[in-house]
Amino acid sequence: MSTPLAQRSQAELEKLQEELSAAYKGLTAAQGGNQLKLDLSRGKPGAEQLDLSNGLEEALGGDFFSADGTDTRNYGGIRGISEARELGAQLMGVPANEIIAGGNSSLTMMHLVLRTAMDIGLWGDQRRWSNCPTAKILTPVPGYDRHFALAEHFGLEMVNVPMNDDGPDMQAALELVANDDNIKGIWCVPKYANPTGCTYSDAVVDAIAALPQHAKADDFVVMWDNAYAVHDLDEHGEQLKSIRDAAITKDTQAHIVQFASTSKITHAGSGVAFIAGADNVLANLEKHMAVFTIGPDKVNQLRHARFLQGRLKEHMAAHAAIIRPKFDLVLKSFEQELGSFDIATWTKPKGGYFVSLDLQPGLAKEVVAMAKAVGLTLTPAGATFPGDHDPEDRNMRIAPTFGSLDEINAAMDILTLCIKLASVRKLVSDQT
Repeated sequence: MSTPLAQRSQAELEKLQEELSAAYKGLTAAQGGNQLKLDLSRGKPGAEQLDLSNGLEEALGGDFFSADGTDTRNYGGIRGISEARELGAQLMGVPANEIIAGGNSSLTMMHLVLRTAMDIGLWGDQRRWSNCPTAKILTPVPGYDRHFALAEHFGLEMVNVPMNDDGPDMQAALELVANDDNIKGIWCVPKYANPTGCTYSDAVVDAIAALPQHAKADDFVVMWDNAYAVHDLDEHGEQLKSIRDAAITKDTQAHIVQFASTSKITHAGSGVAFIAGADNVLANLEKHMAVFTIGPDKVNQLRHARFLQGRLKEHMAAHAAIIRPKFDLVLKSFEQELGSFDIATWTKPKGGYFVSLDLQPGLAKEVVAMAKAVGLTLTPAGATFPGDHDPEDRNMRIAPTFGSLDEINAAMDILTLCIKLASVRKLVSDQT
Protein backbone atom coordinates (compact mmCIF):
# COMPACT_ATOMS: atom_id res chain seq x y z
CA MET A 1 0.00 0.00 0.00
CA SER A 2 1.28 3.44 -0.90
CA THR A 3 2.15 5.98 1.76
CA PRO A 4 -0.44 8.78 2.15
CA LEU A 5 0.73 11.92 0.39
CA ALA A 6 0.77 13.99 3.55
CA GLN A 7 3.37 11.62 5.05
CA ARG A 8 5.80 11.82 2.12
CA SER A 9 8.94 13.89 2.05
CA GLN A 10 9.33 17.02 -0.04
CA ALA A 11 11.64 15.18 -2.43
CA GLU A 12 9.15 12.33 -2.88
CA LEU A 13 6.34 14.78 -3.53
CA GLU A 14 8.34 16.74 -6.09
CA LYS A 15 9.26 13.55 -7.94
CA LEU A 16 5.63 12.44 -8.00
CA GLN A 17 4.58 15.86 -9.19
CA GLU A 18 6.93 15.58 -12.15
CA GLU A 19 5.55 12.15 -13.06
CA LEU A 20 1.92 13.22 -12.79
CA SER A 21 2.56 16.45 -14.70
CA ALA A 22 4.13 14.47 -17.53
CA ALA A 23 1.16 12.10 -17.59
CA TYR A 24 -1.26 15.03 -17.69
CA LYS A 25 0.62 16.75 -20.52
CA GLY A 26 0.63 13.50 -22.42
CA LEU A 27 -3.16 13.14 -22.41
CA THR A 28 -3.77 15.34 -25.44
CA ALA A 29 -0.77 13.97 -27.31
CA ALA A 30 -2.01 10.42 -26.74
CA GLN A 31 -5.24 11.36 -28.49
CA GLY A 32 -3.37 12.25 -31.64
CA GLY A 33 -4.49 15.84 -31.33
CA ASN A 34 -8.19 14.93 -31.17
CA GLN A 35 -9.86 16.39 -28.10
CA LEU A 36 -11.88 13.96 -26.01
CA LYS A 37 -15.53 14.77 -25.35
CA LEU A 38 -16.43 13.02 -22.11
CA ASP A 39 -19.22 14.19 -19.82
CA LEU A 40 -19.97 13.30 -16.19
CA SER A 41 -21.81 16.54 -15.49
CA ARG A 42 -25.51 15.67 -15.22
CA GLY A 43 -27.54 12.71 -14.03
CA LYS A 44 -29.19 11.77 -17.30
CA PRO A 45 -30.30 8.24 -18.19
CA GLY A 46 -28.21 6.63 -20.87
CA ALA A 47 -29.66 5.55 -24.22
CA GLU A 48 -29.78 1.91 -23.11
CA GLN A 49 -31.96 2.92 -20.16
CA LEU A 50 -34.27 4.96 -22.38
CA ASP A 51 -34.65 1.96 -24.67
CA LEU A 52 -36.24 0.04 -21.79
CA SER A 53 -39.36 2.17 -22.24
CA ASN A 54 -39.76 2.05 -25.99
CA GLY A 55 -42.81 -0.12 -25.37
CA LEU A 56 -44.65 3.02 -24.30
CA GLU A 57 -45.51 3.53 -27.96
CA GLU A 58 -47.55 0.31 -28.06
CA ALA A 59 -49.06 0.56 -24.56
CA LEU A 60 -52.35 2.09 -25.67
CA GLY A 61 -53.08 -0.04 -28.70
CA GLY A 62 -55.60 2.49 -29.94
CA ASP A 63 -57.61 2.48 -26.68
CA PHE A 64 -57.60 6.01 -25.22
CA PHE A 65 -60.25 5.50 -22.55
CA SER A 66 -59.27 5.36 -18.89
CA ALA A 67 -60.84 2.97 -16.42
CA ASP A 68 -63.63 5.40 -15.50
CA GLY A 69 -64.53 5.98 -19.14
CA THR A 70 -62.65 9.26 -19.59
CA ASP A 71 -61.56 9.96 -23.15
CA THR A 72 -57.97 10.99 -22.44
CA ARG A 73 -57.70 12.78 -25.79
CA ASN A 74 -60.02 15.55 -24.62
CA TYR A 75 -59.87 18.48 -22.23
CA GLY A 76 -60.36 18.25 -18.47
CA GLY A 77 -59.16 16.36 -15.44
CA ILE A 78 -56.78 18.83 -13.83
CA ARG A 79 -55.74 16.33 -11.15
CA GLY A 80 -54.97 13.68 -13.76
CA ILE A 81 -56.61 10.36 -14.54
CA SER A 82 -57.17 7.79 -11.83
CA GLU A 83 -54.61 5.32 -13.24
CA ALA A 84 -51.89 7.97 -13.19
CA ARG A 85 -52.71 8.96 -9.61
CA GLU A 86 -52.49 5.29 -8.68
CA LEU A 87 -49.02 5.19 -10.22
CA GLY A 88 -47.97 8.25 -8.23
CA ALA A 89 -49.40 6.66 -5.11
CA GLN A 90 -47.25 3.59 -5.72
CA LEU A 91 -44.12 5.72 -6.10
CA MET A 92 -44.73 7.79 -2.96
CA GLY A 93 -46.62 5.40 -0.71
CA VAL A 94 -49.70 7.59 -0.27
CA PRO A 95 -53.40 7.12 -1.16
CA ALA A 96 -54.25 7.99 -4.76
CA ASN A 97 -56.79 10.62 -3.65
CA GLU A 98 -53.88 12.61 -2.21
CA ILE A 99 -52.13 12.83 -5.61
CA ILE A 100 -52.15 15.29 -8.49
CA ALA A 101 -50.69 13.81 -11.69
CA GLY A 102 -49.42 16.38 -14.16
CA GLY A 103 -47.05 16.79 -17.08
CA ASN A 104 -43.50 15.64 -17.60
CA SER A 105 -41.61 17.69 -14.99
CA SER A 106 -41.55 17.58 -11.20
CA LEU A 107 -39.68 20.89 -11.37
CA THR A 108 -42.85 22.40 -12.85
CA MET A 109 -44.76 21.02 -9.88
CA MET A 110 -42.25 22.54 -7.46
CA HIS A 111 -42.55 25.88 -9.24
CA LEU A 112 -46.33 25.61 -8.90
CA VAL A 113 -46.13 24.97 -5.16
CA LEU A 114 -43.65 27.79 -4.56
CA ARG A 115 -45.66 30.25 -6.63
CA THR A 116 -48.84 29.28 -4.79
CA ALA A 117 -47.15 29.56 -1.40
CA MET A 118 -45.70 32.93 -2.34
CA ASP A 119 -48.67 34.72 -3.87
CA ILE A 120 -51.90 32.80 -3.32
CA GLY A 121 -51.43 30.67 -0.24
CA LEU A 122 -51.50 26.91 0.12
CA TRP A 123 -54.29 26.74 2.68
CA GLY A 124 -57.02 29.09 1.42
CA ASP A 125 -56.38 31.77 4.03
CA GLN A 126 -54.23 34.90 4.33
CA ARG A 127 -50.93 33.09 4.80
CA ARG A 128 -48.64 33.98 1.90
CA TRP A 129 -44.87 33.97 1.87
CA SER A 130 -44.91 37.26 -0.04
CA ASN A 131 -46.24 38.90 3.14
CA CYS A 132 -42.70 38.44 4.46
CA PRO A 133 -40.13 40.78 2.87
CA THR A 134 -37.22 38.40 3.58
CA ALA A 135 -38.65 34.90 3.15
CA LYS A 136 -36.03 32.15 3.57
CA ILE A 137 -35.76 28.43 2.96
CA LEU A 138 -33.43 25.83 4.48
CA THR A 139 -31.09 24.17 1.99
CA PRO A 140 -29.26 21.00 3.09
CA VAL A 141 -25.75 21.06 1.61
CA PRO A 142 -24.28 19.60 -0.44
CA GLY A 143 -27.58 19.53 -2.27
CA TYR A 144 -29.51 19.78 -5.52
CA ASP A 145 -28.66 22.73 -7.74
CA ARG A 146 -32.13 22.94 -9.32
CA HIS A 147 -33.69 23.42 -5.89
CA PHE A 148 -31.30 26.30 -5.35
CA ALA A 149 -32.24 27.77 -8.73
CA LEU A 150 -35.95 27.66 -7.86
CA ALA A 151 -35.35 29.35 -4.51
CA GLU A 152 -33.25 32.03 -6.17
CA HIS A 153 -35.92 32.56 -8.85
CA PHE A 154 -38.52 33.32 -6.18
CA GLY A 155 -36.20 35.55 -4.19
CA LEU A 156 -35.93 33.17 -1.26
CA GLU A 157 -32.85 33.57 0.87
CA MET A 158 -31.17 30.19 1.29
CA VAL A 159 -29.95 29.13 4.72
CA ASN A 160 -27.54 26.20 4.57
CA VAL A 161 -27.89 23.17 6.83
CA PRO A 162 -25.08 20.57 6.81
CA MET A 163 -25.84 17.08 5.53
CA ASN A 164 -24.89 14.15 7.72
CA ASP A 165 -24.72 10.50 6.70
CA ASP A 166 -28.39 10.04 7.67
CA GLY A 167 -29.78 13.32 6.35
CA PRO A 168 -29.75 17.01 7.31
CA ASP A 169 -28.42 18.14 10.70
CA MET A 170 -31.80 18.32 12.40
CA GLN A 171 -30.56 19.99 15.56
CA ALA A 172 -29.30 22.88 13.45
CA ALA A 173 -32.52 22.93 11.41
CA LEU A 174 -34.71 22.96 14.52
CA GLU A 175 -32.81 25.84 16.09
CA LEU A 176 -33.06 27.86 12.90
CA VAL A 177 -36.79 27.43 12.29
CA ALA A 178 -37.70 27.91 15.95
CA ASN A 179 -36.03 31.31 16.11
CA ASP A 180 -36.72 32.89 12.72
CA ASP A 181 -40.27 33.36 11.39
CA ASN A 182 -38.79 34.31 8.01
CA ILE A 183 -37.82 30.66 7.42
CA LYS A 184 -40.72 29.25 5.43
CA GLY A 185 -39.60 25.80 4.40
CA ILE A 186 -36.94 23.18 3.79
CA TRP A 187 -35.83 21.34 0.65
CA CYS A 188 -35.41 17.57 0.99
CA VAL A 189 -34.24 14.78 -1.30
CA PRO A 190 -34.87 12.04 1.25
CA LYS A 191 -33.88 8.86 -0.59
CA TYR A 192 -30.50 8.59 -2.31
CA ALA A 193 -30.05 12.33 -1.86
CA ASN A 194 -28.53 14.43 -4.61
CA PRO A 195 -25.50 14.35 -4.51
CA THR A 196 -24.50 12.32 -1.45
CA GLY A 197 -26.72 9.30 -2.08
CA CYS A 198 -27.74 9.05 1.56
CA THR A 199 -31.21 7.97 2.68
CA TYR A 200 -32.75 9.84 5.60
CA SER A 201 -32.96 7.80 8.79
CA ASP A 202 -36.28 7.20 10.58
CA ALA A 203 -35.24 9.69 13.25
CA VAL A 204 -34.53 12.38 10.65
CA VAL A 205 -37.86 11.76 8.89
CA ASP A 206 -39.66 12.11 12.22
CA ALA A 207 -37.77 15.29 13.02
CA ILE A 208 -38.57 16.81 9.63
CA ALA A 209 -42.25 15.92 10.00
CA ALA A 210 -42.22 17.76 13.33
CA LEU A 211 -40.52 20.92 11.98
CA PRO A 212 -43.81 22.72 11.16
CA GLN A 213 -44.82 22.24 14.82
CA HIS A 214 -41.66 23.92 16.05
CA ALA A 215 -41.31 26.55 13.34
CA LYS A 216 -41.88 30.14 14.34
CA ALA A 217 -43.54 30.68 10.94
CA ASP A 218 -47.08 29.32 10.73
CA ASP A 219 -46.73 28.82 6.96
CA PHE A 220 -43.72 26.50 7.04
CA VAL A 221 -43.63 23.85 4.26
CA VAL A 222 -41.53 20.70 3.85
CA MET A 223 -40.65 20.29 0.15
CA TRP A 224 -40.14 16.52 -0.06
CA ASP A 225 -38.61 15.67 -3.46
CA ASN A 226 -38.57 11.89 -3.64
CA ALA A 227 -36.92 11.86 -7.06
CA TYR A 228 -35.24 8.48 -6.51
CA ALA A 229 -38.06 6.64 -4.75
CA VAL A 230 -37.59 3.39 -6.70
CA HIS A 231 -34.06 3.88 -8.01
CA ASP A 232 -32.23 1.16 -6.09
CA LEU A 233 -28.96 -0.25 -7.38
CA ASP A 234 -29.60 -3.69 -5.94
CA GLU A 235 -32.64 -5.84 -5.23
CA HIS A 236 -33.20 -4.70 -1.68
CA GLY A 237 -32.13 -1.06 -1.65
CA GLU A 238 -32.68 1.19 1.34
CA GLN A 239 -35.98 1.81 3.09
CA LEU A 240 -37.30 5.32 3.63
CA LYS A 241 -39.84 5.92 6.37
CA SER A 242 -43.11 7.46 5.19
CA ILE A 243 -43.12 11.22 5.75
CA ARG A 244 -46.92 11.09 5.44
CA ASP A 245 -47.25 8.62 8.31
CA ALA A 246 -44.84 10.66 10.44
CA ALA A 247 -46.70 13.88 9.63
CA ILE A 248 -50.08 12.37 10.55
CA THR A 249 -48.62 11.43 13.93
CA LYS A 250 -47.36 15.00 14.39
CA ASP A 251 -50.53 16.58 12.92
CA THR A 252 -48.45 18.41 10.31
CA GLN A 253 -49.70 16.74 7.14
CA ALA A 254 -50.99 20.06 5.74
CA HIS A 255 -47.40 21.34 5.76
CA ILE A 256 -45.82 18.46 3.81
CA VAL A 257 -45.78 18.53 0.00
CA GLN A 258 -44.24 15.60 -1.82
CA PHE A 259 -42.97 15.35 -5.40
CA ALA A 260 -42.01 12.50 -7.73
CA SER A 261 -41.88 11.75 -11.43
CA THR A 262 -41.19 9.05 -13.99
CA SER A 263 -38.38 11.12 -15.53
CA LYS A 264 -35.69 8.55 -14.69
CA ILE A 265 -38.09 5.61 -14.97
CA THR A 266 -39.30 5.87 -18.58
CA HIS A 267 -38.41 8.57 -21.12
CA ALA A 268 -36.87 11.53 -19.31
CA GLY A 269 -38.38 14.19 -21.53
CA SER A 270 -41.92 12.82 -21.71
CA GLY A 271 -42.85 11.43 -18.34
CA VAL A 272 -45.47 12.10 -15.68
CA ALA A 273 -44.88 14.19 -12.55
CA PHE A 274 -46.76 14.04 -9.26
CA ILE A 275 -47.61 16.15 -6.22
CA ALA A 276 -48.86 14.57 -2.99
CA GLY A 277 -50.40 16.58 -0.19
CA ALA A 278 -53.33 17.19 2.14
CA ASP A 279 -56.82 17.77 0.71
CA ASN A 280 -56.83 21.50 1.41
CA VAL A 281 -53.42 21.99 -0.18
CA LEU A 282 -54.37 20.04 -3.31
CA ALA A 283 -57.61 22.01 -3.62
CA ASN A 284 -55.75 25.31 -3.57
CA LEU A 285 -53.16 24.07 -6.02
CA GLU A 286 -55.92 22.89 -8.34
CA LYS A 287 -57.58 26.31 -8.10
CA HIS A 288 -54.30 27.90 -9.17
CA MET A 289 -53.75 25.36 -11.97
CA ALA A 290 -57.23 25.96 -13.37
CA VAL A 291 -56.09 29.43 -14.45
CA PHE A 292 -53.29 28.19 -16.70
CA THR A 293 -54.36 24.71 -17.86
CA ILE A 294 -57.48 22.82 -18.90
CA GLY A 295 -55.80 19.57 -17.97
CA PRO A 296 -52.54 17.64 -18.41
CA ASP A 297 -51.55 15.26 -21.20
CA LYS A 298 -53.85 12.44 -20.13
CA VAL A 299 -52.93 10.29 -23.13
CA ASN A 300 -49.34 10.18 -21.86
CA GLN A 301 -50.57 9.49 -18.34
CA LEU A 302 -52.60 6.52 -19.57
CA ARG A 303 -49.68 5.29 -21.64
CA HIS A 304 -47.42 5.29 -18.57
CA ALA A 305 -49.97 3.70 -16.27
CA ARG A 306 -50.57 0.81 -18.66
CA PHE A 307 -46.90 0.34 -19.51
CA LEU A 308 -45.79 0.16 -15.86
CA GLN A 309 -48.82 -1.60 -14.39
CA GLY A 310 -47.72 -4.64 -12.40
CA ARG A 311 -44.12 -4.42 -13.61
CA LEU A 312 -42.54 -1.36 -11.95
CA LYS A 313 -40.18 -3.46 -9.81
CA GLU A 314 -39.07 -5.52 -12.80
CA HIS A 315 -38.59 -2.38 -14.88
CA MET A 316 -36.44 -0.67 -12.25
CA ALA A 317 -34.36 -3.83 -11.82
CA ALA A 318 -33.53 -3.58 -15.53
CA HIS A 319 -32.40 0.02 -14.98
CA ALA A 320 -30.22 -1.10 -12.07
CA ALA A 321 -28.60 -3.82 -14.14
CA ILE A 322 -27.47 -1.17 -16.64
CA ILE A 323 -26.16 1.47 -14.26
CA ARG A 324 -24.80 -0.65 -11.39
CA PRO A 325 -21.59 -1.54 -13.30
CA LYS A 326 -21.04 2.17 -13.97
CA PHE A 327 -21.22 3.02 -10.28
CA ASP A 328 -19.00 0.02 -9.47
CA LEU A 329 -16.43 1.28 -11.97
CA VAL A 330 -16.39 4.78 -10.44
CA LEU A 331 -16.02 3.48 -6.90
CA LYS A 332 -13.34 0.95 -7.88
CA SER A 333 -11.38 3.67 -9.66
CA PHE A 334 -11.52 5.98 -6.64
CA GLU A 335 -10.41 3.20 -4.33
CA GLN A 336 -7.54 2.02 -6.53
CA GLU A 337 -6.26 5.42 -7.64
CA LEU A 338 -6.99 7.64 -4.62
CA GLY A 339 -7.55 5.41 -1.62
CA SER A 340 -3.97 4.94 -0.47
CA PHE A 341 -3.10 8.59 -1.12
CA ASP A 342 -5.60 9.73 1.54
CA ILE A 343 -6.49 12.85 -0.46
CA ALA A 344 -10.24 12.39 -1.01
CA THR A 345 -13.38 10.81 0.39
CA TRP A 346 -16.47 9.70 -1.48
CA THR A 347 -19.91 8.27 -0.87
CA LYS A 348 -20.93 4.73 -1.78
CA PRO A 349 -24.61 5.08 -2.64
CA LYS A 350 -27.00 2.16 -2.89
CA GLY A 351 -29.20 3.97 -5.36
CA GLY A 352 -29.91 7.25 -7.12
CA TYR A 353 -27.76 8.87 -9.77
CA PHE A 354 -24.71 10.43 -8.12
CA VAL A 355 -21.52 9.93 -6.16
CA SER A 356 -20.40 12.81 -3.94
CA LEU A 357 -16.65 13.35 -3.88
CA ASP A 358 -14.79 15.55 -1.39
CA LEU A 359 -11.24 16.65 -2.18
CA GLN A 360 -8.79 18.54 -0.03
CA PRO A 361 -10.10 22.08 0.58
CA GLY A 362 -9.45 24.55 -2.20
CA LEU A 363 -9.06 22.06 -5.05
CA ALA A 364 -12.48 21.40 -6.60
CA LYS A 365 -12.48 24.31 -9.07
CA GLU A 366 -8.91 23.58 -10.08
CA VAL A 367 -9.66 19.91 -10.76
CA VAL A 368 -12.78 20.73 -12.79
CA ALA A 369 -10.77 23.19 -14.90
CA MET A 370 -7.90 20.73 -15.39
CA ALA A 371 -10.30 18.01 -16.52
CA LYS A 372 -12.10 20.33 -18.91
CA ALA A 373 -8.81 21.31 -20.53
CA VAL A 374 -8.30 17.70 -21.63
CA GLY A 375 -11.86 16.95 -22.70
CA LEU A 376 -13.75 15.86 -19.56
CA THR A 377 -16.79 17.93 -18.57
CA LEU A 378 -17.78 17.74 -14.90
CA THR A 379 -20.48 19.42 -12.85
CA PRO A 380 -19.15 22.91 -12.06
CA ALA A 381 -17.43 23.09 -8.69
CA GLY A 382 -19.73 24.73 -6.17
CA ALA A 383 -22.95 23.65 -7.92
CA THR A 384 -23.97 21.58 -4.90
CA PHE A 385 -24.17 24.77 -2.81
CA PRO A 386 -26.43 27.83 -3.20
CA GLY A 387 -24.94 30.53 -5.39
CA ASP A 388 -22.39 28.00 -6.71
CA HIS A 389 -20.34 28.81 -3.62
CA ASP A 390 -18.80 25.89 -1.79
CA PRO A 391 -17.09 27.66 1.14
CA GLU A 392 -14.35 25.03 1.20
CA ASP A 393 -14.15 24.51 -2.58
CA ARG A 394 -13.92 20.76 -2.13
CA ASN A 395 -17.17 19.02 -3.13
CA MET A 396 -17.71 17.46 -6.56
CA ARG A 397 -20.79 15.68 -7.92
CA ILE A 398 -20.03 12.70 -10.17
CA ALA A 399 -22.80 11.49 -12.50
CA PRO A 400 -21.92 8.07 -13.99
CA THR A 401 -25.20 7.08 -15.68
CA PHE A 402 -25.09 8.72 -19.11
CA GLY A 403 -21.85 7.46 -20.60
CA SER A 404 -20.81 4.00 -21.73
CA LEU A 405 -18.51 1.91 -19.56
CA ASP A 406 -15.60 2.67 -21.87
CA GLU A 407 -16.32 6.40 -21.67
CA ILE A 408 -16.61 6.29 -17.89
CA ASN A 409 -13.37 4.34 -17.62
CA ALA A 410 -11.57 6.97 -19.71
CA ALA A 411 -13.19 9.75 -17.70
CA MET A 412 -12.10 8.23 -14.41
CA ASP A 413 -8.51 7.93 -15.61
CA ILE A 414 -8.54 11.65 -16.32
CA LEU A 415 -10.38 12.64 -13.16
CA THR A 416 -8.19 10.67 -10.76
CA LEU A 417 -5.03 11.91 -12.47
CA CYS A 418 -6.20 15.52 -12.11
CA ILE A 419 -7.05 14.97 -8.45
CA LYS A 420 -3.66 13.44 -7.69
CA LEU A 421 -1.78 16.15 -9.54
CA ALA A 422 -3.71 19.00 -7.92
CA SER A 423 -3.27 17.44 -4.49
CA VAL A 424 0.46 16.94 -4.92
CA ARG A 425 0.90 20.49 -6.18
CA LYS A 426 -0.86 21.83 -3.11
CA LEU A 427 1.28 19.79 -0.74
CA VAL A 428 4.48 20.83 -2.49
CA SER A 429 3.41 24.45 -2.35
CA ASP A 430 2.44 24.19 1.32
CA GLN A 431 5.79 22.68 2.26
CA THR A 432 7.85 25.22 0.28
